[in-house]
Amino acid sequence: MQVGLLIYGSLTTISGGFIYDRHLVRYLREAGDHVEVISLPWRGYGRSLLDNLSPGLNRRLQHTAFDVLLQDELVHPSCFWLNQRLRSRMRCPLVAIVHHLRCREHRPAWHNRLYQEVEKRYLASMDGFVCVSRNTKKDVEDLVGRARPLVVAAPGGDGLPGGVTREEIQARATAPGPLHLIFVGNLIPRKELHTLLTALANLSRDDWRLTVAGSLDLDAAYAQAIRRQIQDAGLSSRVSLLGALSAQELAARVAACNLLAVPSSYEGFGIVYLEGMHFGLPAIAGTIGAAKEIITHGENGFLVPPGDPEALAQCIKLLMRDRELLLKMSLAAHRDAAAHPTWKESAARGRAFLQRVIG
Repeated sequence: MQVGLLIYGSLTTISGGFIYDRHLVRYLREAGDHVEVISLPWRGYGRSLLDNLSPGLNRRLQHTAFDVLLQDELVHPSCFWLNQRLRSRMRCPLVAIVHHLRCREHRPAWHNRLYQEVEKRYLASMDGFVCVSRNTKKDVEDLVGRARPLVVAAPGGDGLPGGVTREEIQARATAPGPLHLIFVGNLIPRKELHTLLTALANLSRDDWRLTVAGSLDLDAAYAQAIRRQIQDAGLSSRVSLLGALSAQELAARVAACNLLAVPSSYEGFGIVYLEGMHFGLPAIAGTIGAAKEIITHGENGFLVPPGDPEALAQCIKLLMRDRELLLKMSLAAHRDAAAHPTWKESAARGRAFLQRVIG
């Protein structure tokens, strides 16, 4: 296959969506397909809308010989109207990789109504969808119905190198000392690190430590606010901000912790939860979005309402006090992660779908 992939920025960007795109591109290339990545510059939402009027982008996409043009749904503001013209001039199908819809994120309702109008037009311009979760599938179908081909190809759970044994999980869970938590995610408001810090500030400070692994550069103002929150709450000796880590470094950090806590206000899937569970870490996630497809509350992790530090603190306190429960949930997380598809299996599902759409 000759495949085009339209994205913002670089495919090496560290985020769940780009991790998914990288695995799919790698698999396609290893299977003998040619993949051309077409990058648009990162801009604000309003400026990205102007890409629809760009004659250069229009010509570039029209004069390509792809069998299929993939678009990361993140580029929807740049293509919601442009795609209407491309579909009448390009012979190849247009397929969106949908991680989650912007209009489903937590923000004022009137903002999301505007985003929904743009995303609905964008989705209506596509010939098919690769969705990362059943939750995202439902969101897409709620907006544009079920007339177009669609596949759910969930991310793999084997993204980080290495792993742990049951014996290592047991030794870690029952070792004396504070509960070691890890937050993995870029520092942006949607990931709700501020809520996690508020919850921890209300717990005994001798009983926990927090490691934060994720880019500090995507939202500089928010990262600075997090630093101030840590300092003002007197948590500097308990919280480590490490910034973005390599896969090897992150795997080592995760393997040394007891609990993954990323209480996002919304996740289209939540690759990080599955990666943590692969190392036997119960996961704390938000109730909104697709995390419930991975986490069973009280068995392999907890689901808490967004912006609720009290509920979050209660879950953490429970595992601080009951290390047998921590062990039970850690083993359940490890077992359940092993039941998920690998990245290779997920990408193979996506490739088979593309072949059907082309065929």
